[in-house]
Amino acid sequence: MKNHTQQQYSHTKRARRHAWNALFALFVLLSYLLLTSCAGKQAETIQGAKDGGIQYAQLLKIEHADSFTICDVMDAWNKGRTLHRYILIPRSSPTPSQCPKGTIVRTPLERAVAFTSVHGSLLCDLGAMKQLCGVCDYDYIMRPELRLAVTSGKLANMGMSTQPDLEKMIASHADALLVSPFQNASYGGIEKLNIPLIECADYMEATPLGRAEWMRFFGLLFGQEATADSLFQIVEKNYTELTATAQKNTTRPTLLIDQKQGGAWYVPGGKSYLGSLYKDAGASYCFADNAESGSISLSFETVFQKAHAADLWLIKSGGPTDLTYAQLQQDFAPNAQFKAFREHHIWYCNSMKVPYFEEAPFRPDFLLKDFIKIFHPEILPDYQTRYFFPMK
Repeated sequence: MKNHTQQQYSHTKRARRHAWNALFALFVLLSYLLLTSCAGKQAETIQGAKDGGIQYAQLLKIEHADSFTICDVMDAWNKGRTLHRYILIPRSSPTPSQCPKGTIVRTPLERAVAFTSVHGSLLCDLGAMKQLCGVCDYDYIMRPELRLAVTSGKLANMGMSTQPDLEKMIASHADALLVSPFQNASYGGIEKLNIPLIECADYMEATPLGRAEWMRFFGLLFGQEATADSLFQIVEKNYTELTATAQKNTTRPTLLIDQKQGGAWYVPGGKSYLGSLYKDAGASYCFADNAESGSISLSFETVFQKAHAADLWLIKSGGPTDLTYAQLQQDFAPNAQFKAFREHHIWYCNSMKVPYFEEAPFRPDFLLKDFIKIFHPEILPDYQTRYFFPMK
C-alpha cells in the first residue's frame, strides 16, 4: 500500500512538473509573440512618423505619429546619445497600446512649475502663463505678469531652483517640472516626487536660432503649437534679415567681452551661442578662434595681450546701481589700460534693470539688433538699444 501511494505521488508530481513546463513554454512563446508584435508595431509607428521640421536646434528631435508625438532631448555632453525621450499624448486620448519607451507626458500641461524665469517668461509669450502653478528663483524674475501672479497668490513661490520647496511641490499637484540639465548632476529630492521632469537643454544650443527653436517644444507641451510656430517664424525672419544686413558692412570692429571676476576672466567660447551672435552682428570677436561652445576661463594677462586694443567692450552684470568707468577702474586698476576704456567705448547691460536673461534666449533678434546698433550704428540710425547702453 505504501509503495502504491509513493508511486501515485511520484506520478502526480511528474504530471504536475510536465504541466508547469508546458505552461511555462506556452508563456514564453506568447511573450515572444507579444514582444515581436510590440516591436513590429513600434517600428511601424515610428517609421511612419512625420518629422517635426526642426531646422536649427541640434539637441532636439520631434516626430509626429498618429496618436502621440516623440520628443528626443539629446545629450549635450555625449554626442549621439539621447538624454531623455518624451512621449506626448493628448490629455483627452487613451494611452496607445503600443508606443515607444519614454516618459509619458499628457498634453497640454495644466499645472507646471518653471525652475527658471527664462522659461516662465517664454510661457507668457506663448499665452500659457495660466498653465503654470509655480516658479522658482522669484528674486530674479523681472516679468511683471509673473511677479504679480506670485504676490497675488496665483503662482506659488517654490524657492530657489537649487533648493526647491519639496512640500510646496507636492501640494501644488504639478503635472511637470521644467528643469535645466547639467552634466553629471542629479536633481535631488524632486526626482522622487513622481512628477515628470522636462529637461530643458535649450541653453546648451550653440546657435541663437537653435536655442530659439526650442519654443516649438514648449508649444507642444502647453498646447500652443501654432502660437510657438508663428512666433519662431517672426524671430527667424527678423534674425536672418538683420544678419544679412550686417554682413554687407565690410568693417569689423574688434570686440572684448565682460570683465575679470576674482582670479579669472570668463569669456564666451568662439563657437558659443554669443560667439555666433557677435559674428552675425558684424564684429571681430577677439576670441572667435577659440573652439569652445561654452564659457572659457582666462588670465588677465591672456585677455590683455589679445584684446588690449579692442575697439569696443561689452560688459554685463547685475546690481542696484549701474557700473561706471570710475567703478570699473576702482575694482581693478589695469582695466583703464584697455583702448576701449580710454576712448570710452564701453557698453553696459545691468541685468537687474533690463530683462536680458528672460528675453534674449528666445528672442535673439532683439539682442542681435542691439549688437548691430553698437557695432554699426549707421545701419540702424533710429533704433534705441534695449539691453546695452553707453557706460557713464
